[in-house]
Amino acid sequence: MKTVQLSDGERVPALGQGTWRMGENKNSHADEVAALRLGIDLGMTLIDTAEMYGEGSAEKVVADAIDGQRDRVFVVTKVYPHNASRTKLPKACERSLKRLRIEVIDLYLLHWRGDVPLAETVETFEQLRSSGKIRYWGVSNFDVEDMKELFTIENGTACAANQVLYNLQHREIESGLLPFHEQSTNASPARTNHQLALMAYSPVGHGRGLLENATLKKIAKRHDGTPAQIALAWVLRQPGVIAIPKASNETHVRDNAQATEIELTKKDLAKMDREFPPPKSKQPLPVL
Repeated sequence: MKTVQLSDGERVPALGQGTWRMGENKNSHADEVAALRLGIDLGMTLIDTAEMYGEGSAEKVVADAIDGQRDRVFVVTKVYPHNASRTKLPKACERSLKRLRIEVIDLYLLHWRGDVPLAETVETFEQLRSSGKIRYWGVSNFDVEDMKELFTIENGTACAANQVLYNLQHREIESGLLPFHEQSTNASPARTNHQLALMAYSPVGHGRGLLENATLKKIAKRHDGTPAQIALAWVLRQPGVIAIPKASNETHVRDNAQATEIELTKKDLAKMDREFPPPKSKQPLPVL
């Protein structure tokens, strides 16, 4: 399994598991838990969730999935922006820890920007890290200007990751944010030896539209794979990018895991560029 380096040299799988919309149907709970557990066995040991997903229900699904194997899993969860204040963030963290039934969150993200000053959120993240409640913190849905502002704040460069929408249909980050991430990781003296990971949510699109594309189907056929596997392989080709597709049944989990074995050719990539052209100018960050 390809890995991505975080700060302190720790490496996590480039292919993880998402949980958006999990925990919303009690009848699906056992299948969702089984899918996540299979994913862990197949090496997708990074699991992403959020207090927003099912208002905490997805975190409870994760809790059951990682029960008895906490040491194998890198747990990512996210806090609502209205809970990101000095007083509310520690309480939100405790609620997530309780639902997840763990002692420490591996990576805790601000879900999107809200009204709470970034400096206050960062200060509180750092306090949670110092107290051992979280190991790393990061952000989600931050564009270039947001990241630049973050880096001007005291301890802002301790940000470990930024989770954003990225797939063949949504390549906007290639017009600014992706190069910024690469520059921030590799060139800034303030970030020496610090890896700023980019996490791609909805890497195979939202809904079935992308997966019905004729070009993807043709490429998938040549690789004896599926359109979803091709879409995932395309995202995973980028260094420093973590993909977190959701798979709530075991068939999709196995398909996702096998995407890591697909090597796209230059001809494949050229055809995908023609079908899904990269942005020619700076584009705003898309959000689902």
